Amino acid sequence: MSVLGKTLRTGALALAVCTAAAVGQADAQTTLRVSNWLPPGHPLMTDIIGPWGEKVEEVTDGRVKVEVMQAPIGKPPAQYDLIRNGAADVAYGVHGYTPNRFGLTSLVELPFLSNTSEALSVAYWRVFEEYLKEANEHEGVKVVTLFTHGPGEIYTTQDAVTSADQLNGAKYRVGGGLANMVAQKLGIVPVSAPSPQVYEILSNGVADGILFPAESVPFFKIDTVIKNGTSVDGGLYNTSFFIIMNQRTWDGLSEEDQKAIDEVSGETLARIAGQAWDNADTAGVEKMKSEGIEIIEADDAFMSALQEKLAGIDSVFLDAAKEKGIDGEAALKMLKEEVAKESK
Repeated sequence: MSVLGKTLRTGALALAVCTAAAVGQADAQTTLRVSNWLPPGHPLMTDIIGPWGEKVEEVTDGRVKVEVMQAPIGKPPAQYDLIRNGAADVAYGVHGYTPNRFGLTSLVELPFLSNTSEALSVAYWRVFEEYLKEANEHEGVKVVTLFTHGPGEIYTTQDAVTSADQLNGAKYRVGGGLANMVAQKLGIVPVSAPSPQVYEILSNGVADGILFPAESVPFFKIDTVIKNGTSVDGGLYNTSFFIIMNQRTWDGLSEEDQKAIDEVSGETLARIAGQAWDNADTAGVEKMKSEGIEIIEADDAFMSALQEKLAGIDSVFLDAAKEKGIDGEAALKMLKEEVAKESK
């Protein structure tokens, strides 16, 4: 064979090897498709899902990428089952959107737990790992992390709420779940409506006010109809969120990539999520104050009345824990201790 022939054969072999390597690399790369039902500018997307996706790509050296889907593949209550059935790889959602399914998540939706999402979210993940996980309420999916939004407060279209008596008989938009029970125990008449419709029901006088975290008031543009806010120490309620991955997708990743993703998920991501909510709440309060909305703090007498009316509401969690063989008293005690540690 001529020198030229040998050279061409060697070059072809090298090209084939490079091509095979490139194909192997392409095959090894996994793209996680994230189901999204919120506006792209929502803090949950910009400050939680987005940074997590960047971290996943970084710690897996580009072998795993995260891509947010451009169009919703289902309504918010359907997200859990959509991921479990493989319609997408990753999703976030609200446990309370599917009533009676996740009984143990009521633990972090109780009133007066924390003034920050970060402290409660980190404590939540620790208690999940220690106690709640064994109940397997998230069967069929990989739990990426759990977290809560900031404390739920009182916002009204008219007079400031300074006593529990003002809540009795008032109509408030309430998001559902344990928040609905809180409202009923306070004598509030709950008005059910999705978050995007809150402007309409408040501006039209269908509801007198709303129980909401501070971030959500300007985000859903109701700062133009809200006149007063009352901050409750520890919050009147919280909302439990999940980020989950399809189990088959997770099982298909290498052990190396699973370990790397776990390191930027779990408690790490719960903390990031909590910080994002807290920052958004702070910005929400500043925006409201700049527009002349007065926000006051519930005084001692008001707090005492709220605590009296809501006494025993933790039985919602304790009963669910007992039914599922979980030591509810120990879990609740740990949650409060961990919140206290993180709040220092």
